[in-house]
Amino acid sequence: MAGQSDPHLSIFSPSEVEFVAEDEIIEIVPNIRMEALNMICGDFGPFFPQIASKVPLWLAVALKKRGKCTIRTPDWMTVDRLTQVLDAERESPKEFQPLPFHYIEISKLLFDHARDDISDAYLVRSLIEDIRDVRFHKVETGLETISGRTHAVKLKNLSAMEVNIIRPFMVRTLQAFYKHDSPQMIQQADNIGSRPTPVTDRGPRVSFQFYAYEYFSFSTEVY
Repeated sequence: MAGQSDPHLSIFSPSEVEFVAEDEIIEIVPNIRMEALNMICGDFGPFFPQIASKVPLWLAVALKKRGKCTIRTPDWMTVDRLTQVLDAERESPKEFQPLPFHYIEISKLLFDHARDDISDAYLVRSLIEDIRDVRFHKVETGLETISGRTHAVKLKNLSAMEVNIIRPFMVRTLQAFYKHDSPQMIQQADNIGSRPTPVTDRGPRVSFQFYAYEYFSFSTEVY
């Protein structure tokens, strides 16, 4: 898989995670009449003007590009809802608020292809970026507390992209601690020609932030 070409970053590439997210169901309002579409993944339609219909995100984007529909913003992408989530994230330094599993990818796709359908688009974008920053900061803080006695890490309500970014750092860190405490494990790794994972103080922070911002950026501002 393309995402496995650089194992030091992630199991999947951002584009692969986004591809999976495109199967999420979203609501559109067609402006044309069209017969049902019979796909391998299911049947969608028939479509009638100004009558809402639910379709996969990839189909909604395709119809939007052709000017055949508008896309209804999900309920969680409103200013009120995002403000509540952001406040809750800031008030709970050790907990993550529940959001759609693909909230990062969905919001990025909608801003890329249906910005004109989003009410208060600038404010919504700002809130999502703030939520993302707060959640990433929690993860970084948690990584700094990992020690040789840590055998597992449980993080609830993380999104697909967040898990994809965090997982390789977490696994390599735990493996490094395990090898450090197990001479037999180190010898076995040397025998098969594998290189020990370097562990540097606060190392994950730079790579983690860079990888996150590289994919999820709505503006050209430098953070």
